Amino acid sequence: MNVNNKIEVENLNLFYGDFQALHDVNIEIKEREVTALIGPSGCGKSTFIRTLNRMNDLIDIVRIEGNISYDNKNINTGWDVIELRKKVGMVFQKPNPFPMSIYDNVAYGPKTHGIKNRSKLDHIVEKSLEQASLLDEVKDRLHKPALGLSGGQQQRLCIARVLAVEPDVVLMDEPTSALDPISTSRIEDLIDEMKKNYTIVIVTHNMQQAGRISDKTAFFLHGKIEEFGPTDEIFFNPKSSKTEEYISGKFG
Repeated sequence: MNVNNKIEVENLNLFYGDFQALHDVNIEIKEREVTALIGPSGCGKSTFIRTLNRMNDLIDIVRIEGNISYDNKNINTGWDVIELRKKVGMVFQKPNPFPMSIYDNVAYGPKTHGIKNRSKLDHIVEKSLEQASLLDEVKDRLHKPALGLSGGQQQRLCIARVLAVEPDVVLMDEPTSALDPISTSRIEDLIDEMKKNYTIVIVTHNMQQAGRISDKTAFFLHGKIEEFGPTDEIFFNPKSSKTEEYISGKFG
C-alpha cells in the first residue's frame, strides 16, 4: 500500500441479493485530499461510499467481494466496526441532528466513547463547533434544541458531531443537496478548510461543486468507475467519451 493512500479499494463487487450494484471497483484515496464521486442517479456512488465504513452491513441482503483497506488494514477483518466508524465518519444528505440540545449533539459521540469529564467535553464541543464554522453563531444557545437551527446550520452541526470523535476520514453523501446556495457555499469553504486535517470523500450531483472543491474525481457509470484522476483532467481533458458526454450535460 502506498504510504500516502488512506484507503485502497481492490476489485470491489457488491450485490443486493441477485442484483449487482458495483462491478470491479478499484480506487486509491489519498490522505488529506478531497475525492469527489460523480455520475448519474443510480450509478452506485452512494452504495460505494457506504462500503467505506461498513454502513452496508446494516442491510441483510448485501454481499461484498473484494478488498477495502483503511490504514493498511482490511476494514472487514482488521477493524472493529465501532472503531472503524469513529475513524471514518459520515455526513448524510439530509441534516439529521438528534432531538436534543446543540451541546448534547456534539458531546454525544465522545460520551459514547467513554469521555465523562465535563471540562473535557466542553473543550471538545467548542473545538468541534469552531472547526465546523458554527461556534460564533450558536455559542449563546448551546443548551437550546438543535432542531431550532436553520438547515445549513444543522448540516454544519452534523459535521461538528462527526469531528467531535476525532475521525481521520470524513465521508459526505451529497451534504449540500438540501441546502440553499449561501449555506452550500459555507459548507464548501468548510470542506476546503477541513482537508488540511482530514481525508474527505464526497458524493455530489453538482458538477460545479466537484470542480470547485475536489482534488480528484471518480466518474461512476452503471456501478463501475468509468474514469478516475485529477479533477482538472477529468473535467477538461477526459480520456473516456462517456465522461466527456456526462460532464458536457449530454446525459445524467
